[in-house]
Amino acid sequence: MPGNERTLLTQAQMADGVKALAEGIRAANPDAESIALVGVFTRGVPLAKRIAAEIEKAGLKVFVGTIDITQYRDDLNTFQMVPKLEGSDIAFDIDDLNVVLVDEVIYTGRSVRAALDELLNFGRPKRVQLAVLVDRCGRELPVQPDFSALKVTLAPGERVAVRFEEVDGQDACTVQTQAPAR
Repeated sequence: MPGNERTLLTQAQMADGVKALAEGIRAANPDAESIALVGVFTRGVPLAKRIAAEIEKAGLKVFVGTIDITQYRDDLNTFQMVPKLEGSDIAFDIDDLNVVLVDEVIYTGRSVRAALDELLNFGRPKRVQLAVLVDRCGRELPVQPDFSALKVTLAPGERVAVRFEEVDGQDACTVQTQAPAR
């Protein structure tokens, strides 16, 4: 697959991106005494934890939760195998709290719509923001990230693949090109 994959962000650039996301979130929430980061399964979870660790270095209290959007997806009928239900874990009150949804990539906006549906089952946040490592242009819904480390436009047949040590055994952010259908 080497010919079908190219590096988008190196491991060091990914780490710099996490720091930039943390700084942006802190700057956008200057009066907050605490903030909540809610990572979208699967790869939004390690990203949220990494961002939280950076924000906590500045002394701001950070709550971290996880959200499973499987039941809210509008494309479940297209899956050959239904994804494993991880369950959402938000063990804190989100009412009147600044909440940042965290996902590794935004593309069409449909995952974010699903995440918002699930999040609002837990309460009424003061404000919801969106942080992503990669903003891939090509929205189908009017959803834009508040914070992104990288914005890219890709050709049809290309996809962003983000891997994290905690999930995949390595940090990598690549563009994968699918072979054309014959």
